[in-house]
Amino acid sequence: MDLESMGSGVPVVSLSGKIALITGGSRGIGRAIALAFASYGCSVAVNYLNAKDEATAIVDTIQQSGGRARAMQADVSREEEVSRLLATVERELGPVDLLVNNAGINPRKPFSELTLADWNQTIQTNLTSAFLVSQAVVPGMRQRQWGRLIFISSVAAQTGGVIGPHYAASKAGMLGLMHSYASLLASEGITSNAIAPALIETDMIRCNKSIRPDMLPVGRFGEADEVARAAIFLATTGYVTGQTINLNGGWYMS
Repeated sequence: MDLESMGSGVPVVSLSGKIALITGGSRGIGRAIALAFASYGCSVAVNYLNAKDEATAIVDTIQQSGGRARAMQADVSREEEVSRLLATVERELGPVDLLVNNAGINPRKPFSELTLADWNQTIQTNLTSAFLVSQAVVPGMRQRQWGRLIFISSVAAQTGGVIGPHYAASKAGMLGLMHSYASLLASEGITSNAIAPALIETDMIRCNKSIRPDMLPVGRFGEADEVARAAIFLATTGYVTGQTINLNGGWYMS
């Protein structure tokens, strides 16, 4: 593991040469994290489902700056596609050192109209995908005795949020998943943490006229780059595990 020295003598983990996989990495928070990891020297696999053009644009930006990146299509809620994705990442970039579980959906409808199909789709896309990809990368991390698992949850896990019980449950499940990996892997050089954003200014927010910045104590929406900076912090420290960073403008205080 590459280390840089701080004045205090505390080692700082270098991300140079590490391989990062960001699921749902083509837009919004995923895009910001992909660009941030690349700026710190990571080779980045930008996973996407349908947004090929957006994922390719991110890869082009990284490569123009001298970095390594690939856009890789896969439905990470399906086990066979996760296996294919990981094989492609390892073949084209190398084994995954950092995983950001960001893929997700937020289907909106009145909660009284939610169906079992709505529930199953949301859980499968938001939570099962995080389990499948984490399970796929953890064996290699254990072999190398180094790894970072980062789960992009939501304030909905803590407050119920504004979308509905299907979404809140999927994001709360991610916190339980994160806690379990943190407990099981702490002695093996692998950390597992979550970021729980609220009202980050992405397409999901811009398309919802009922969501306003004055809903937050700070009086503004968050920025995707602020989430990316939290992800960099979690990636570069080995002493924080099992934690949730609350990036929510003061909506939920812990």
